[in-house]
Amino acid sequence: MHWNADSYTQKHAFVSQYGAGLVEVLSPQPGEWVLDLGCGAGELAQEIASRGANVVGLDASADMLTKAREQFPALDFRLADAATFELSERFDAVFSNAALHWVPQAEAVVRQVYQHLQPGGRFVAELGGKGNVGHIVETLLRQLHQHGYPHASADWWYFPSVAKYTALLEQQGFQVRLAQHYDRETPLADPDTGLRDWIEQFGDNFFRGVEPETQADILAATEAELRPVLFRDGQWRADYKRLRIVAEKPGS
Repeated sequence: MHWNADSYTQKHAFVSQYGAGLVEVLSPQPGEWVLDLGCGAGELAQEIASRGANVVGLDASADMLTKAREQFPALDFRLADAATFELSERFDAVFSNAALHWVPQAEAVVRQVYQHLQPGGRFVAELGGKGNVGHIVETLLRQLHQHGYPHASADWWYFPSVAKYTALLEQQGFQVRLAQHYDRETPLADPDTGLRDWIEQFGDNFFRGVEPETQADILAATEAELRPVLFRDGQWRADYKRLRIVAEKPGS
């Protein structure tokens, strides 16, 4: 997955805007050490820092981190993968918004989070939940299959159920305090190209090995099929379903 950081911040600002509510759940305190796992362009790391916490932002995209450092040069941003990162610090909280559904190695992520928390530390995360963008995924895959790409899949995303994710957390040793799956239909910025913009930003993995002309045909057919479902009141909408988690590492 290649991230266009400028397009992300210009056309998909809803990601950090919705994440502001998760910062309230985190409730960072002055002097705490917080790891923002999958920090992207750094907006929420800055929001956490503005509450007086010490923040380390971690992301696997060098382009995103370049943008984050441009926007918030006073913060500490580091390049690493959520499934394998190793830091010397131990944190009071690990925070993650709209990032962990990009990492199918969920068990490894949970292990790394647990390892990097202080005893009594908390894990506050939101990611795509079971059925997330189901209409978009189903339609894109059908179009890809019909256009001669029978092996196309969305296995590079991880959208777990409450039961599946809480089981992972508990197996690692976490005490789960909150696990909530909810619908969050999300308006997309451009009234004409919103769906296409979303697919090109977040779904380019669908088109690995697809010729550009065929990709254009698939996008047009997908828009036509989804317009009656996801276009209302002059605006495209993505059928998001989110999983919100608060879990705690037991104290010593």
